[in-house]
Amino acid sequence: MQRLTQRPKERKILLGLGILAAASLAAAMLGLMPHTAVTVAAGGINGWRLAEPVTYENLTIFPVVSGEAADTRGFETLDEALASGDAIVTESGHNGMRRSRDFDPGMDEQEYNEGAQVNQLVLVYHGKRPLLLLAGELLSGGKQDRIIGKDRIVAVGARPLPLDVFCVEHGRWSNSDKFTASTIIVHPSVRERAAVDQEQGGVWEAVRSGSTATESRGAASGAPAAAPPAFSQQRIENEISTTAPTESYDKIYNSPSSGVPVSSFTDEVQRRFERATSGIKDGAVVGVVIAYGGEVAWSDVFASPALFQRYWPKLLRSYVVEALSRPQTHEHASLDDAQEFLQHLDGRENTESEPGVYRWTEITQGHYVEISLESLQPVQVKLHWLKIHRTD
Repeated sequence: MQRLTQRPKERKILLGLGILAAASLAAAMLGLMPHTAVTVAAGGINGWRLAEPVTYENLTIFPVVSGEAADTRGFETLDEALASGDAIVTESGHNGMRRSRDFDPGMDEQEYNEGAQVNQLVLVYHGKRPLLLLAGELLSGGKQDRIIGKDRIVAVGARPLPLDVFCVEHGRWSNSDKFTASTIIVHPSVRERAAVDQEQGGVWEAVRSGSTATESRGAASGAPAAAPPAFSQQRIENEISTTAPTESYDKIYNSPSSGVPVSSFTDEVQRRFERATSGIKDGAVVGVVIAYGGEVAWSDVFASPALFQRYWPKLLRSYVVEALSRPQTHEHASLDDAQEFLQHLDGRENTESEPGVYRWTEITQGHYVEISLESLQPVQVKLHWLKIHRTD
């Protein structure tokens, strides 16, 4: 693995203004109203447009539209690979047990005797297409449920490799060894702790607290007081004491007995999203920008509409869980807010790469983090782009 750290780059102000001006002129020439579709100077394959937002309760989703798409059929997702048997994920073996900096002193010493590691699994991949992994994807089973710690690509023919993960089931350490597909990606507060902080204690804290957002930073002055979140701290504690004694993420946030309307909320947003995006012309949806109340907080954008659709069901559910974990406010972010969110950062850049396979890049600037995953073979293309407004 190669690592590179660069100092902040100079912002190319004149170029950015020129792109925005050209985009605005093109929209005017086409007779588009300002809030029909906005072209933004923010990467993508051929530039991105924002379609009209979809709003329900405290959640607003801005579809990201592109006029071009990469051919992403040559990549396999984690859920597909686990379901087909192309990928096998197991606990690590007896040879490399070590105490990590995030070890919980209250954890049973049996885990050391058995040689497994909380924050590392083993992945064996036999597939014929490169395997795409996204931070926050849940692996069900083993001694404890885990989530993928970082976006990456696994090459065809790769040797068995150590896989960095984080535990999302604090109280179980069983004799099970293998993992299965869960079709779950954890909600943004938990996903942020894994993808950005890379710290086990923070992941556990986010699972137990619901949302790590401490306040509604987008709230306007004089706005009505927000209602308490559906996934309140008390409700989560009750769920842990009854149906989720091992603090399993899956059981806390996907249990019908919790009384939180995750499924109905998700179904309603999906109906509105389909209706809003069905008439889009000259392009298709490749991603979304997400806002909670008045705060634009998250964005997932992919290299093609097809790849976006493969992840959309579990991404949508994760956004809904986050919405239900935050105070219920009816304030909404604007299209201009979402457009500004899509702008690239000019902060400190860290890069990791596996030659001939992928390049992972993280840019941090203030409270914002931008992460991109680029495939180098069989085609060079930016497969996934993620931007986060940090909750702390």
